[in-house]
Amino acid sequence: MSSNPFNHSHFIGYINQVTPQYVKVHFPSSVLMKSFTFYGEELKGGLVGNYVVIEGEKYGFLGKILELSLPEKERLELSEKSFNTKEFHPTGKIEILLSFELFEPSNIDKGLNSLPMIGAKVFICSSQFIKGYFKGFGVKKENLGTAPVIKLGHLTYDKTTIVELSQQAIFGRHCAIVGTTGGGKSYTVSKLVEGIIDNNNKAIVIDPTGEYKSFDKNLKTKEAIISLSSYFPYQKLTISDVFVLFRPSGQVQQPILLEAIKSLKISHCLMRDQALFNPIINGTTITLTISGKNIILEDGVIVKEYNETSPFKNAHFKYKTEIEDDNTSYFDINKLSRQIINECVYDNGANWGKKDERNFGNCTSLIIRVNNLLADESFKKMFGFNIDEESNLIDEIEDFLKNDELNVLRIGFEDVPYNFQAREILANAIGKYLLNKSRTQSFKEKPLVLFIDEAHQFLNKKVKDEYFESTELNSFDSIAKESRKYGLFLCIATQMPRDIPNGTLSQIGTFIAHRLINHQDKEAIANACSSANRDTLAFLPVLGSGEAILMGVDFPMPVMLKVEMPTIRPNSDTPLF
Repeated sequence: MSSNPFNHSHFIGYINQVTPQYVKVHFPSSVLMKSFTFYGEELKGGLVGNYVVIEGEKYGFLGKILELSLPEKERLELSEKSFNTKEFHPTGKIEILLSFELFEPSNIDKGLNSLPMIGAKVFICSSQFIKGYFKGFGVKKENLGTAPVIKLGHLTYDKTTIVELSQQAIFGRHCAIVGTTGGGKSYTVSKLVEGIIDNNNKAIVIDPTGEYKSFDKNLKTKEAIISLSSYFPYQKLTISDVFVLFRPSGQVQQPILLEAIKSLKISHCLMRDQALFNPIINGTTITLTISGKNIILEDGVIVKEYNETSPFKNAHFKYKTEIEDDNTSYFDINKLSRQIINECVYDNGANWGKKDERNFGNCTSLIIRVNNLLADESFKKMFGFNIDEESNLIDEIEDFLKNDELNVLRIGFEDVPYNFQAREILANAIGKYLLNKSRTQSFKEKPLVLFIDEAHQFLNKKVKDEYFESTELNSFDSIAKESRKYGLFLCIATQMPRDIPNGTLSQIGTFIAHRLINHQDKEAIANACSSANRDTLAFLPVLGSGEAILMGVDFPMPVMLKVEMPTIRPNSDTPLF
């Protein structure tokens, strides 16, 4: 970083008004507003949006020019002839971003303990001076120079000012990439993924459209395409995920479904250890003796009608750890509908009685849903119903995390259907699996970044049962709220930030905002990002393709940049007519 930020050849004017929100600069002559040249590259596009430095007694100040104007009298005299022959004395409005020590410019203070004085000199900020700040954002002093950085692009008005940012600052408090269609979100995601590869870190990309297939050609990337080459094993769904999948109503169906799952878990354990219980086998019927009492299984389904409850309770106690585990491992989902039917009996305490026709009638719709879902080819491929292959998405995630040669796992949703909220349920299950894994400290030493493209498809979603009672799919919301300390970081990309839950947005520490036009989208960002003041957000509707405003907790000031073209380009082009 240059020791002297005040280059007198870049002098433009004097401070003539100071307020807590901004300062105003007076240009002694309009000649001083002509274009500047830094290292052979001309500074184009006028001064609005440019960074300036302001000289003080003990501190210097870094600011950004927000607007320029002429005094009323001179404005009336302005004409094409007078513009070339007469000098004018414009004024400008400057937002103060941070202050720095004059003799140690690297020591910055985001809080403004002091403000420039009237008459202080204002200079255009040189690229050499400002780009030294970017690498240091969000990095502790002892880690300066060693922290991994990602070269994201350059300032919009000055190609010579490269924007290199600490990876910790970008992802350390979660990240959101927002912008309308065609604004450059996909290229920014690709650029960040490339940075993770270059820094030899780990990332999982949930790709809903196959837009990032091009990364599969990279030797550091592994792909897992759901419904085509991979599936999420239903055994790794939590009980709440199974409820979301089958949508039981809360009054009757939920308790019976839960009991059916527990019964099938017990059945699995008993079948596995049947040699311990003196089995009597008669075709598909097996009778086992537990503490002197019999329990009957027909084709792996526990028969309850007119049988004693004590052997069932003893088996439940014996296998309590496996049965009460939130993961629905160790049961055959293809026997679920038959077990639900067997649960519809009267409980008389010491034994079960006859069939309960009322409960059975209430569960008829649930049984139909279970059978339809298990027979659906799309769901079979997604969740591995009737599939006994060892390789599945969970295995692929585990192998990816262990393999030091791989940096990116792309989970492709391009072959997942849109019906029955299949995509939302599947994505939520993946998020919940990673969240539970993070709680075991698995990512503490090797942090993982989870990218979710088109995040509005997966966040803030609910599933309703037949009585219109809704269940929230909130695993990503939970990741945003609690997983940072565990080393699991979230990076969402969306064109509709208004559809992202407020709880998730409030946990986002870094925003890379491309062009936004919708008022609600801009308000969502303004409410979630403390540094996004109204003047900065005013630039959002006029940003060009690839241009973005970077704002965040670890960034003392908003940065307007042009994202560099990624080496591996996503397939996000609009089809031609």
